[in-house]
Amino acid sequence: MFRKRIFLISLISVISFVLLGGTFFSGFILGTKNLQVLIIKGVSNIEPEKPVGADFNTFWQTWQIIDESYLRSKEVSPQDKVYGAIGGLVKSLGDPYSAFFSPNNSKKFQEDIRGSFGGIGVEIGIKKDKLVVIAPLKNTPAYDAGLLPGDQILTINSTSTEDLTIEQAVSFIRGPENTQVTLSILRDTWESSRDFKITRTRISLPTLDFEMKDDKIAYIQIHSFNENVERLFANAVSEALSKDVKGIVLDLRNNPGGFLGVAINMAGWFLPRGSLVVSEAYPGGLKDDFKASGNSLLAKLPVVVLENGGTASASEILAGALRFHRKIKIVGEKSFGKGTIQEIKQLRDGSSLKITVAHWVLPGGEVLEGSGLKPDIEAKLTEEDAKNKRDPQLDKALEILKTEIARGE
Repeated sequence: MFRKRIFLISLISVISFVLLGGTFFSGFILGTKNLQVLIIKGVSNIEPEKPVGADFNTFWQTWQIIDESYLRSKEVSPQDKVYGAIGGLVKSLGDPYSAFFSPNNSKKFQEDIRGSFGGIGVEIGIKKDKLVVIAPLKNTPAYDAGLLPGDQILTINSTSTEDLTIEQAVSFIRGPENTQVTLSILRDTWESSRDFKITRTRISLPTLDFEMKDDKIAYIQIHSFNENVERLFANAVSEALSKDVKGIVLDLRNNPGGFLGVAINMAGWFLPRGSLVVSEAYPGGLKDDFKASGNSLLAKLPVVVLENGGTASASEILAGALRFHRKIKIVGEKSFGKGTIQEIKQLRDGSSLKITVAHWVLPGGEVLEGSGLKPDIEAKLTEEDAKNKRDPQLDKALEILKTEIARGE
């Protein structure tokens, strides 16, 4: 089944400004304010294709009051009010990943997905109704400034983030290169918020780091599942095998996800062909299963996975599949829990709707959204550790892997 999907990866895939408030249809209302039934004229396409079990009387009364009483009503076109209402309709879903784009914003959104951009290099999301950092991308201004997964963003250049959509927040954070944006950040370990002034730059997404550690252990960190990672991973595996690798630490920390197909292909290195990687569950009981189909070259090699609160989406899927099928241990901190699927629906007037259509289900039946993956062995990485370039999470992963190799597991 082929669908046009947008998977939330990083700031590359999220940009637009959604107009809020207002109404769905344009037109003029003739009638008396106090009547409960209003006669609507001059409105086209008012009949939906399917019956709607809702009373629009209050809606049209509000439209009329705005037209007659609002101080600057002539500055807002009827179509702007339509788009504003559609934005409000989508917001009523309570889903931070669904959004409406007017024609201009839709065009900008599509251009942004295809192009490069200037920003600070941070993946953001909404968790428990709060705008938070999912992951700062390595070697970007956000990473260098010290932002961490789970940081709550209170304000952006003094604008409160309360009730902002992800798209709106991104549009405020991004801007011309070499300009600054100020984020007010609250961290769990702090008593009060702190301001971070970060200079925007052109962002190049990191992909993969590889290093051979002691005892012939390969350390592979995947920063995102973009279109280049499969080639780079194959090169890393080839070099590791040439050095008689005995085990792999697969680091998925601060990996906000990427293309689902890439993550499934990556699973094919570690799992037998035909192993279920993830299922997409749709309303009405429909389901698509995605199975490993790779070369299984690493299927018998000892592996330990690293994760933290910045491990999200496709990276959670890979980690969950490896643990289910091979009992591979996960070390670190609980992952983010991003497990829904969005599709872009093109609308008749050039506008578009990004809407959640399904959720991911791991091979063991767990729904990923909201819950995340709990590590098998919890290990914290403190600010003091980062400041002194210590990595107790990696140290623990290496310790566990060496033990498994010695036992012949």
